[in-house]
Amino acid sequence: MNTKEHHLHEVDHSYVRYSNVWEDPNILIEGLAIQSDHKVLSIASAGDNAFALLAQGPKLLVAIDLNQVQLYLMELKKVAIHELDHKDFIAFLGYRENKDRWQTYLNISSQLSSNAKEYWDNRKKEINEGVIYCGKFEKYLKTFATKFLPFIHSKKQIAELFNQKSEQEQREFYNTVWNNWRWKLMFKFFFSKIIMGFFGRDPAFLAEVKVNVGNTIMEKAAIHLKSTYAQNNPILFYCLNGHFDSYLPYYAKEVNYKKVKLNLKNLHIEYGYAQEAVHKYGKFDRFNLSNIFEYMNTEIFEMTSKALINGGNHHSRFAYWNLMVKREISSLEPKLERVSDDKNWAKRDQGFFYMQYIVEELKHQ
Repeated sequence: MNTKEHHLHEVDHSYVRYSNVWEDPNILIEGLAIQSDHKVLSIASAGDNAFALLAQGPKLLVAIDLNQVQLYLMELKKVAIHELDHKDFIAFLGYRENKDRWQTYLNISSQLSSNAKEYWDNRKKEINEGVIYCGKFEKYLKTFATKFLPFIHSKKQIAELFNQKSEQEQREFYNTVWNNWRWKLMFKFFFSKIIMGFFGRDPAFLAEVKVNVGNTIMEKAAIHLKSTYAQNNPILFYCLNGHFDSYLPYYAKEVNYKKVKLNLKNLHIEYGYAQEAVHKYGKFDRFNLSNIFEYMNTEIFEMTSKALINGGNHHSRFAYWNLMVKREISSLEPKLERVSDDKNWAKRDQGFFYMQYIVEELKHQ
């Protein structure tokens, strides 16, 4: 069994793992600084950040993933963007009320590939409930918000966390009201390695994690919840409420939605490993690598990183996140230089649970 076969064997790719992307598109867009002549390679996942990057107007964007079902989800979103106006699109996906989602699906499903159509034809329940809620990870977070959090905090206290107040007031609220013993105990239990591995992500995705998962995420959450950045964070809002309320992801906001729709012709959706896209499309100028290195042992990380570096042009940029496993491509390649965090990405990152957001640029190629 070779490396690829082993990876596919270890991880179950038969269902939607993420129906939303849980990485901050704003700092991703700033870090990559996409221009109109750029070719962009992006991990697909649920498609949200690939669409956000598409809104920046690159000449080509390739969204790639090893999970074919994630690509079916992205394809459904792509077709919906193409066929629906903004109001109908956000209602169809689940961001707004809609009692006719299945009929909307039937109206647009002929535009799907045969495999994607076959998959979604058998998912009427997921379509009717809104596909943004169908992911395993979304259900995991919703369970925390609706089944566990009510035993810790009232709806009034949850709302107060998001109310506008000063940095000092936010910190005092966290220390005196929010951070009680029930919060600490329940949080560390629910976001432990075992519970998260089986109910939120996949045990294979945590194989390289050596830290105490619950404690690590708790520490990151504490920093964010004590800051004013928590007050307008849609990711945090979902984690604590189990829905998005009035929040929309970057690409689904009306002004950006129009740009995505105009640029759909430049989007290609591919199945495979990120580095394989280079063989088909040539070298890229920008890379959104999500947190793929988190799941790799040292050998596979080095092999994948070198292949991606070889697939970059002069001044190519690589953006990615570390969650609980520290991986930096620049540690393998002196031609890669870390892009300075002069826009305060570390504090602003809406994906508050991540260890670090990294942007590196390829010099002197």
